[in-house]
Amino acid sequence: MAALEAEVKSLQKAHFGLRMQKATQQLGNTSTLKATRREIARAKTILAEKQAAK
Repeated sequence: MAALEAEVKSLQKAHFGLRMQKATQQLGNTSTLKATRREIARAKTILAEKQAAK
């Protein structure tokens, strides 16, 4: 579970960086924002399922 939590944290940092690039109009491919957001949701869902199984 620690690996998943670390994954979520790194994805959130990456998403923040992408949002800053978008705000300063340096981001060329805005679809990466959506993909990163969905990856965060997937990881959080897996974490919630594992915690509920306890």
